Amino acid sequence: MTTPPLFPGFDGLMTLSRREGVDIRPTLLRVLTDLYVQASVHTSDEERQFVELTSRLIDAVDDATRAAVRARLAVYPGTPGEVLNKLGLKSAGSDHGLSPAPEIHLATSRSEPAGGAVQRELRMASTLSMQPKDAAEITTIFSRASASERAMILHNLREAPLRASARIPAARAKRAIETLEMAAFAADLENFTLELGDSLILPWRVAGEIVNDPGGEPLACAAKALNMPLPVFQRVLLFLRPEFGSSVQTVYRLSRLYERLSERSALVMLAAWRGATMAVTRAKFRPGLYDDESSHARSSVRQARPTAVQPGSSTVKRTGSEG
Repeated sequence: MTTPPLFPGFDGLMTLSRREGVDIRPTLLRVLTDLYVQASVHTSDEERQFVELTSRLIDAVDDATRAAVRARLAVYPGTPGEVLNKLGLKSAGSDHGLSPAPEIHLATSRSEPAGGAVQRELRMASTLSMQPKDAAEITTIFSRASASERAMILHNLREAPLRASARIPAARAKRAIETLEMAAFAADLENFTLELGDSLILPWRVAGEIVNDPGGEPLACAAKALNMPLPVFQRVLLFLRPEFGSSVQTVYRLSRLYERLSERSALVMLAAWRGATMAVTRAKFRPGLYDDESSHARSSVRQARPTAVQPGSSTVKRTGSEG
């Protein structure tokens, strides 16, 4: 099936969710539902893809997630009939489903006792580690997403069963924030990038991608991971890059995103950046080492061993130059 325009890379996340120890299907269903109800009208192809994807997820998620999705779709006029049936919202004698009010009440009453189960799942998920390949998929999906999709992804990472990076020590973060603010005032991208990579334990290449990203969402995540105060982050936006500082709309949009961004979401993204770096390193060096070892083994087999001179055999001829 082709990748849906509502959420690029969705199938990649589905593959990730099937791996042992990582189940982000509840997060995927919430993201997909939120993206779908943002638009008042959908094409037939978008509707078909929404039905196909949600049908794969509804039966596989917990009751709390299913109740939250049911509440959103019960009041959305464009919910496809197949999805209404799947959620038990469509009555036998109506083409438009049950009355929204009773269903919202039902969803609320069902989600309340399930809250404890969700919290237990999140606590258990905190012991999971993020594999490098999974981290690479998350960073790829995030980098290719639009601004609204990135905001939705970051919002839902708050409850995703993925292990976040440890907090940056407060003293180290304070020194980094001061250095970053001074570099931003001077519009010194190089030193800003160096300090950001050093404080977040990221290589220069990744830190540069964060600083130079045209959307600005990665920079917001990096600043939140350092617990940078909002006024400082706004000053960084105004002075670091002219394309940000000259756009009131961009500064306002990123400031709102920063206010709503949770520390956990930022630390999950930091874990993804670090893990993706490991995936790139492994892909770069492992095949080379394997080939080198194989070539060495093959060459050693082909190399002919010198024949020893047996006693009594003919004398080896020597030239004058050899004495």
